[in-house]
This record gives sequence, structure tokens and C-alpha cells, in this order.
Amino acid sequence: MKMPGGLRLDGIDRLRGAVMVLMLVDHVREFFFLHRQVADPMDVASTSPELFFTRLASHLCAPVFVLLTGLGAWLHASRHHRRETAAYLVKRGLLLILLELSLVNFAWTFAFPPRMIYLQVVWAIGLAMLALALLLWLPRTAQIGLAAGLIGAHNLLDGIHFSAGEAGFAPWAILHTRSVIELTDHLAARTSYPVLPWIGIILFGYLLGPLYARDASPRARRQGLVGLGMAALLAFLALRWFNVYGDAAWQVGATPLASLMSFLNITKYPPSLHFSLLTLGFGLLALAGLERVQGGRMLVLIGRVPLFFYIVHLYLLHGLYLLFAAVLGPNQAARFGFEQVWMIWAMVPPVLAMLYLPCRWFGRLKQQGRYPWLRYF
Repeated sequence: MKMPGGLRLDGIDRLRGAVMVLMLVDHVREFFFLHRQVADPMDVASTSPELFFTRLASHLCAPVFVLLTGLGAWLHASRHHRRETAAYLVKRGLLLILLELSLVNFAWTFAFPPRMIYLQVVWAIGLAMLALALLLWLPRTAQIGLAAGLIGAHNLLDGIHFSAGEAGFAPWAILHTRSVIELTDHLAARTSYPVLPWIGIILFGYLLGPLYARDASPRARRQGLVGLGMAALLAFLALRWFNVYGDAAWQVGATPLASLMSFLNITKYPPSLHFSLLTLGFGLLALAGLERVQGGRMLVLIGRVPLFFYIVHLYLLHGLYLLFAAVLGPNQAARFGFEQVWMIWAMVPPVLAMLYLPCRWFGRLKQQGRYPWLRYF
């Protein structure tokens, strides 16, 4: 991530790399622990604490990454004309949508032709970038109001539903309600990431941009990030404690741990207000803290090539799963699966080691600038 004038803020790349590693943990879970799949919201009664908190850790990934995508758009706009930034967002957004429909979907299923297209986080980021290309032209006050409304008020729309076959079903499935859209007799699409609140989050990231202006004080920037982060966490605690608007109510459980799990069991699809406040609050605090941290070169490397890392890690995990299944055979519900949750975490370091050289190669290739189209990655 580059500042105006060419100064690279490793803290931004380090945070992006960190959430990509947490995403890797969750995707190891998806491939190697699918026999113990978790629902959304997670069923506290049937999900073990170690699996619950493993899944909970990944909640930071999408909102923080989308937030940083919006911040990156502002940094691009600080060095280019607004029209150039809008064009960049459109091109990159369309690329992400194309990749989701092709390489990413195939990486998950290894099925061709596919029977189901999963419209997940890359799709949502692509659509959010297209929306941001239009929202760049609004006055800042309007951008602030729209970001707050999309993040905070979209739960008011939870009661609106359309049945399959109605004119509004497909658009509403893309914008707000997780659904399956039948495209043909043999092909369907699942809107895993309804995009409306993600547009609000990417716009919020864009609005953080002035904190990173050339003449901005680093101390003032950190104070601003900490203040916003603490405000978000306090708002989450207040709304959640009193079961006020923003998500399904939590309940006191039979044990303190069960109560805590219920309290933290927040809705990701689409991200509820409680989900956004909690994850963005921690994300903003991490962004402030990591600016002063030294080291973490692997995280910085991953943070500079996130799209490459995302695509390659999916193919690597799927290939490793097939290898494990072929060598060791199925042991859980007719598929190979880890026996314990700790094995998910133990799988991450060797996978990162396998990804290091490819990421370093691609990072150097991108840095050389010989292929201008690589900047969209």
C-alpha cells in the first residue's frame, strides 16, 4: 500500500496479510473439517467452543479487507484524477467478478461445468468497487451519510422478502438476502455475500483516507483510528448487551462460556450492524497498532499480493485435500476430515511455507512494472 509521494505503509499491508492468514485458517476448516460444518449464525448448542472461536476469528477477514480496499481507493485517488480512480475501480471490480465466476469457483468445486456458482467475497468486493466508482462523485457529507446508512440501517430491511419468480427476487438476493437464484435447469447461483452493507464498508474505508494524507500527523492518525475503533466497540457492547436493534438476540446460557458464545454469535451473511461494529472496531485498533510494529515480513508480503495469494491458496488447499483423501481415505461422513480442531491451526504454517516463494515471485514481478495489467491484482 503506497502513500501519496510513494511512501509505503507496511502497517496497512501487514494488517491485510494478517487477515489473509486468518482467512487461510478458515479455509483449511472448510476443506478439512467440512464434516463439522458450522451454520450462520452458528448453533452454540452443537458447536464446540474450539470450533466456534476458530470460526469467530475469521469474522475479521472480510470486513477488514473491504475496509482496506476502500482506503486503497482513496490513496489511489490522492495520486490520480478522480476520473482515473473511477476507471481503475470499474476495471478492477469487473476483473474480480470475472475471477469469482471462473477461477475462484472452480478452485472450490473442481467441477466443470459447474452446477452451482457461489457468489462469495471476491464477487462482493467487485460489486462494491463498481459502486464506489459512482460514489466517488458525491459530496463528502453525502458519502458519510450513505456509509452510515448502509452499515447501520440495512437491518431495517430484514423483513422484506421476495419469492423465487418475483421480479425483485434476484436483485434482492444480490443486495440483501442470501438466496439461491436458478439460472437454468442445470445451473444456479448462491448469493453468499449480499452486497449492500459491503458497499457501506468500502465507502467507510474510503472516508478514512484523509487520515493518510501527505501532511497528516501520524500521531493524529493513530488517535483517530483508536477513537473510531473504541467508539465502534462500545456501540457494539451497548447494543448487544441490551439486545437492541442490529442482530438476533443473545441469551444467557447454562455456563458463562455458553453465554459468551451466544453473545458473540453474530450474523455475517449479510453482515449485521453488530457484526460490522465488532469486526471494524478491532480492525481499526489493529490498523493503528500495526503502524508502529516492526517485522512481520511474511504478512507484509502477503498483504501486497492478496488476490494472487487468495487464488493460489484455494487451489493448493483443494489439491492437498485430494492428496490426503487419496492416501489416507475417508474417515468422516464419506470424506477425509481432521479429527481435532487444533489440526486446522497446525496445517496453516506448512501451507504458508509452500506459498512463500510463489508470493515472493509474484510480488517482485508486480514491482518491476513490466506488465501494467498486474496492478489490477
